[in-house]
Amino acid sequence: MDQLATNLNHPPKSSPHSLDSGLREQAIGHLFLGQLLAHMWCTDARDIEVLKAEVDRSGYDLVLESRGIIRHVQLKSRFRGSTVNEIDVSTKLLGKPGGCVIWIEFDPGNFELLKFYWFGGPAGTALPDLGDRVSRHSKANSLGEKTERPGLRVVSKGRFQVLTAIQEVANNLFG
Repeated sequence: MDQLATNLNHPPKSSPHSLDSGLREQAIGHLFLGQLLAHMWCTDARDIEVLKAEVDRSGYDLVLESRGIIRHVQLKSRFRGSTVNEIDVSTKLLGKPGGCVIWIEFDPGNFELLKFYWFGGPAGTALPDLGDRVSRHSKANSLGEKTERPGLRVVSKGRFQVLTAIQEVANNLFG
């Protein structure tokens, strides 16, 4: 495999995927919404509403509603080959109707959405328990301590259900 292909499949820490992660997250979110809305359209489920949070302050990025079911959705992403196996989830999401987390795995070379990791309950139910593992800041304070982030819980990839198609995501969201 040539060096370019290797770099695209396993981006180094100084790659655009790290340096411009906010832009990457926005792009992945738009691609996800495009696929979801296209699927809903093609299956004659056109009563979907999408609200986008300007600030990720309450633990969610999107509010989706269809067929009377409301979902507060936290979107996360990881590129294929990433070694990241856990994410931080806000405890505030527990108090939101239909809270869920969708962790999207994508191809770093072309942004193709490859699979979805689902953490949530059935349509119309609350987010499952996040567990007791409190997140810590990634950078140490002036005393060299990585302090706790009490409003966040660490959730491992093993607790997520793997979905391979947007149809499965729509079914988990809205039944």
